[in-house]
Amino acid sequence: MTDPNALPNTSVLQFFKSVIKNRHLVNQMTKRDVVGRYRGSFIGIGWSFLHPLLMLAVFTFVFSAVFQMRWGVPINGQEEGKGVFAIVLFIGLIIHSFLAEILTRSPSLIVSNTNYVKKVIFPLEIMPWVSVLSALIHASISIIVWLFAYLLLIGIPGWQVVFLPLVMIPLITLALGVAYLLASLGVFMRDIGQTMGVISSVLLFLSPVFFPLERLPEQFQTYFLLNPLTFMIQQAREVLIWKSLPDFYGLIIYMLVASLVFLLGFTWFQKTRKGFADVL
Repeated sequence: MTDPNALPNTSVLQFFKSVIKNRHLVNQMTKRDVVGRYRGSFIGIGWSFLHPLLMLAVFTFVFSAVFQMRWGVPINGQEEGKGVFAIVLFIGLIIHSFLAEILTRSPSLIVSNTNYVKKVIFPLEIMPWVSVLSALIHASISIIVWLFAYLLLIGIPGWQVVFLPLVMIPLITLALGVAYLLASLGVFMRDIGQTMGVISSVLLFLSPVFFPLERLPEQFQTYFLLNPLTFMIQQAREVLIWKSLPDFYGLIIYMLVASLVFLLGFTWFQKTRKGFADVL
């Protein structure tokens, strides 16, 4: 039997073939990752709902009650208050949390699963996919929490919410590429894992999570748009809150760049995986 870790295939077609062939394994590992994260805790998977709510409450209090920040745009004709501010803020936090989870967990994907590298024949290329699916499930749970909050505080969202999956696809593609790259680099350079938490925080405060991009001076807006989260946060708010169509042209450009990142990340992962066992 041929060891896939010794003779890696770097084609993207191999990626899709592997995911389809091992779809049941992907589902089981994703379920184990989501449920196992809360194993032993009293609340269990309920933390997936409680954690974003607690963070939302803290950020809303600090930025709307203490700093008196406002978005300046009413929703459904409703005057802006703390509830409206929280609704808009929450979308930015969800998008950031999705990518932040990929950044912080990917460097340890291979390092923390050495048995898959050394002792068994295992399709390592599905590991980043499992990580992205796990993060996507948590983001989906947060979206459900947001939807209930929106219904309670504002009303029925617009029909444009159907475009949210279209908005998320480019970000998911980018996250996959980043996950492959970091999973490989984390094997050879352990310091990568230590820096991702800092980078995650930088991305949070250099994106329009707590304030509208238009409030910044024009010379700074360009730099904020270089943040991969900025455009995604804006588009998610367009379809979920402002009841507008997404920027289809911008999404196409983003998807092209994200696809390039994915190709580079997957190719790098497949080229370097044959050296994982030697390092580990």
